[in-house]
Amino acid sequence: MTLLGAGDSSAEVRGEAKDFGRISVRSGIPTGAHRFTVTSPDLAGGRFSPEHWANSFGCDGGNQPLRLDWRGAPAGTKSFAVTMFDPDAPTGSGFWHWLVWDVPAGTTGLRETLPAGAVAGANAAGAEGYLGPCPPVGDHAHRYRITVYALDTASLALPAATPPTVTTFTMGGHVIGYAETTALAAR
Repeated sequence: MTLLGAGDSSAEVRGEAKDFGRISVRSGIPTGAHRFTVTSPDLAGGRFSPEHWANSFGCDGGNQPLRLDWRGAPAGTKSFAVTMFDPDAPTGSGFWHWLVWDVPAGTTGLRETLPAGAVAGANAAGAEGYLGPCPPVGDHAHRYRITVYALDTASLALPAATPPTVTTFTMGGHVIGYAETTALAAR
């Protein structure tokens, strides 16, 4: 057991003070989950175009949700969920930019208008729907993980205002497959 002196923080004792906000976060994807493919015509060269950047937090982008296409989901898929997560956000726990769930099983992509029954959930800023990237000025390039989850349930039965951590925790017990792509953003 390490005893802390006055003025010491547990992060300083562990040598982590300089790495605040740069922690590894568990994915929530079970080992052995089926891997399938997701692409986006909006991520040329793995980077966001201006219309997909946030229009808040000091950014003046168009805040338009990404268009996504996926294929190869596993048999037994009853619905899909989509997330966009920035593990590099200097928050100590990353930042959820986009969560959509209850996407019907026959769906093979997302466009600006969500399919009937899909839920646009709350992002880490507390607003429902997509919030584009807007990393701090001068910070290193942030990785934005866009993940499509194949789920074994038709509905998570969660209201749109559910916090992202509760949504992803609830979803975790239903993941049977996933597709992931990563895009970068810096300013």
